[in-house]
Amino acid sequence: MNYWIVVVDDEVMSLTNAKTILSDQDMRVSCLRSGRDLLKFMETHKPDLILLDIQMPDMDGFETYRELRDLEELIGLKRTPVIFLSGAEDSETERRGLKAGASDFIRKPFNKEVLIRRIDNAITNAKTIETLTEEATTDGLTGFLNKSSGTAQISKLCEEQAGTLMLFDLDSFKLVNDLHGHDMGDRVLESFADVVRHNVRGDDVVARIGGDEFMGFFCDMQKEEAVAALTRRLNDQFVGQAEKLMGKELDIPLGVSVGAAMVPEHGRDYETLFQLADGALYTAKQNGKHGYTIYSKDAEARMSSEENLKRELDRITKIVEERNGGNAPFVLGPEPFSFIYRFAKRFYTRHGGNATKMLFILSKDGSRDSRFLMEDSERFCEVLQKTLRKSDFILQNKPNQFFIFLPELTEPNFQKIIDRIMGMWDKYDHDGVKVEYVIEPIVYESSFRSSNT
Repeated sequence: MNYWIVVVDDEVMSLTNAKTILSDQDMRVSCLRSGRDLLKFMETHKPDLILLDIQMPDMDGFETYRELRDLEELIGLKRTPVIFLSGAEDSETERRGLKAGASDFIRKPFNKEVLIRRIDNAITNAKTIETLTEEATTDGLTGFLNKSSGTAQISKLCEEQAGTLMLFDLDSFKLVNDLHGHDMGDRVLESFADVVRHNVRGDDVVARIGGDEFMGFFCDMQKEEAVAALTRRLNDQFVGQAEKLMGKELDIPLGVSVGAAMVPEHGRDYETLFQLADGALYTAKQNGKHGYTIYSKDAEARMSSEENLKRELDRITKIVEERNGGNAPFVLGPEPFSFIYRFAKRFYTRHGGNATKMLFILSKDGSRDSRFLMEDSERFCEVLQKTLRKSDFILQNKPNQFFIFLPELTEPNFQKIIDRIMGMWDKYDHDGVKVEYVIEPIVYESSFRSSNT
């Protein structure tokens, strides 16, 4: 066990005993005699775990623990796991220690096996929580903060720091997905993230807030020249990386548009600043892209009523279209699916066209009891989302039943769809699960008569 353990106890015998036990397990051990020694030690060191005695003169373990957490928050350290030590037999001391937030509680004198096992459990659990927390706050593709965590951190920075709030939007990125596929699109996003990382400082915070949209807070950046220089660097380096991925003959006008608002010049309220930066980004996109715009009251006043209306129309359109909402087919509940289905039927009845209905049912050992197929049904739903088009609609009528509506799909393509679905399904471990399906084409003759409309 290559752990670094700090033992804090005013009793020399307890320190010696702990060090002997832990050193025999190849652990690095640092021994301290007081809570104040620990706080000074933690200013420059980051051990894996602290064994902290409760009964100490001057500062007891509880007070030391509180000040330790304050120190970690002040200097931006992650919380170090703490196990309280006590020779007291009363359960109230143990209850108080665990309520304070300690990872565990161990009574003295130590039992060697108990001490080692609890140290290992506490460190393992702390690392698991740290990993889960990171996954919950980080965008998996780019490594930046996700929208929720980024918004929280940048909101706080807007309240406390001077700097610039920037929004970044990749120009013509949709063409990458359309012409080169979504795998290439992901690689392009990863390359842009790398470019940004090479152009930010330690105090700056960047988050991915949508498919190809990013937000950043740049501390102490207060001049237009700095925004302009950053925009140029991002564009030059991003295009260079894109050419490495897709070739020098790249004919997609890729680039980065930037909208910015200054803090505190334009305020400190995050929501207001975001709207100002978003409006500036819109202006940058309208003025030829690959550039930047910093919000200004004069520029806003010069915008015509028609331009403001157009901007509002674009904003609402983005919301309605679920901008950056992914490229998988929709999995809908009965009510929204029914609405879409009825609308499509009316459209095709009037204008004509082709569509297809499919029903898939999962069974196991001859039984269609959905209670025994929950996990397999979840996997099959994933398969459908990965293999069908983003224009298709899926209704999970029961846990093991999937009704699918596929607009503009004709009979010659039926087998291709089935082969794609079953091919991916066969990659999963679905022991004994049988998939049955039925296909029904729909051909609508147009009832539209131009002379009567």
